[in-house]
Order: sequence, then structure tokens, then C-alpha cells
Amino acid sequence: MSKKSKSRTVDTKATAEQETQEPQSIPHPRPTGRRTVLIVSGVALLLAIVVGIFLYAQSSSPASRPGLASLHSPTMGDPGAKVHIVEFLDPACETCAAFYPLVKQMMADNPNKIRVSIRHVALHKGSDYVVALLEASRKQGKYWQTLEAVLATQERWAINHTVEPGLVRQAIAGVGLNMEQLAADMKAPEVEQRATLDRIEAAQLKVTKTPEYFVNGRQMQSFGRQQLQRLVADEIARAYK
Repeated sequence: MSKKSKSRTVDTKATAEQETQEPQSIPHPRPTGRRTVLIVSGVALLLAIVVGIFLYAQSSSPASRPGLASLHSPTMGDPGAKVHIVEFLDPACETCAAFYPLVKQMMADNPNKIRVSIRHVALHKGSDYVVALLEASRKQGKYWQTLEAVLATQERWAINHTVEPGLVRQAIAGVGLNMEQLAADMKAPEVEQRATLDRIEAAQLKVTKTPEYFVNGRQMQSFGRQQLQRLVADEIARAYK
């Protein structure tokens, strides 16, 4: 039995046609000496991580609509563009790969009016590996090239909605990344912090499938290519009267 996909579904035939057209303390003996130091240090580290993530989330999200304008998100497009598309994306999601060219085409058709930010949501088995890889690629200034390579070759490394890490590494071989540095950067604390923040805010926004789009804070009422195009066109009309 095949596993249920967490991706949104899309009519591939219709898509092809349209594209042609357009923690409780527990009592225990008092530890002493080195054990005490280790326990205290561990608790302090845990508290620091929790507080750090909380403060980071507070500083990077608008209080009224968490997750829609996080400063840590990779963003492309004119910084002054008045239409902001925020996409919650799973790199192993087939529909995310299918919709990516549509988003880029809308940007090309409306120069300097649209900017796009990506939030990562690992819903498919093993997607957290690809999310870490994408976040780590930012340290080499190659996020967007890596994302495009990952999405374009998705069928090679996402087998039955399950990520094969070795095949992902092969798929991005042409991007020009220092793979040794990439592997080290994938373990960096800030990489895990960003992934955790995206996951928390996706839950706050009740994002359960990908892709999920918010355009200037507005969410699509139903999912589809035309619905996304209409929402973007509506926001462009509002912003550029």
C-alpha cells in the first residue's frame, strides 16, 4: 500500500495544458560533584535553546500573523515590491515542484512588483534532510540554485514520497557547492533553529499540506493554479493603483 502524500494534489494534464497557454521535576537523590555540574549545565543549555528560539520567533514574526514575514527566510525579488508571496514548501512535495515555475513566471510578468519568501515544512519522510541541506547552502550563497536543482530532479531522489539522501547529493552536484563544507554546515545550530521556527509557525498557521501560499497575508480559500494567479493579480491591483 502506498503512503499517503502530504502534498497537495494537482491535475497534471490540466497543468500541462494551462502551462502551454500561460519539560515537571522528579524527586531524586541529590547529585554531587561532577554529576551536579553536568546536570546544571545541561539544564542551562536546554533553557538557552528554548529561550533563544522563542526570542527569535518574537523578533522575526508580526504578532498578529506569525510566520508571514520572518526575517530569516530566503527571499528573492525586489525588496521594495509591494506584493509579498510567502510559500510554505516541502522539497519532496511534487506539487511544490510543479508550482515553482508558475511563481517565477508571475514574477517575470510583473517585474519589481512581487517578492517571494520560502518557509520550509518537512512533511514527507526524510524531507528534514533536504531542508537542512537547503538551509546550509545559504552559507555558500547558493540557496536558490540549490532549491531549483532539488525541485528539478525531485523524481530521482524522492522515491514513493521518501527521500534518499545519497541521491539528493548527486542531484545537486552541478550547483558548485563545497560538499564537505555543506555537510558540516548542515549541523550548525542556526540551521536547526530556522527549521524549528518554520515548523512552529507552520503549525500556528495550520499548514498541513504543501505548497501553502499567503499573499500579503491573505491565504487562498481553495487551492489551484488559477486561484493563486487570481489572488496575486488582486493584490497587485490593490498595491499598484
